[in-house]
Amino acid sequence: MTTIVTDNCNGCRFTDCVTVCPVACFHGDENMLYIDNEVCIQCSACIPVCPVHAIFADDDIPEDKQQWIEINAERSKALPVVDEKQEPLPDAEDRKKALGY
Repeated sequence: MTTIVTDNCNGCRFTDCVTVCPVACFHGDENMLYIDNEVCIQCSACIPVCPVHAIFADDDIPEDKQQWIEINAERSKALPVVDEKQEPLPDAEDRKKALGY
């Protein structure tokens, strides 16, 4: 199984998801978060807490978001773990509104 973060996170970086993750599988850069599926236990606790609906389990990944499986796999390996709540990016609320949430 695969759980991924998609482009809805880009520009937001809300970290509500990391607060419910029991295994610290989230990694982040300056723009967004990614999931390391070698660590993720697919508990899905992060999915409902994401305020911009950026996280999907493998059987719910939209067709136009499939490329994020590989992006998460690659990027998560190169980035530090994010396991504590952080401030969202300065324009996160504007991005959230633009996404319709």
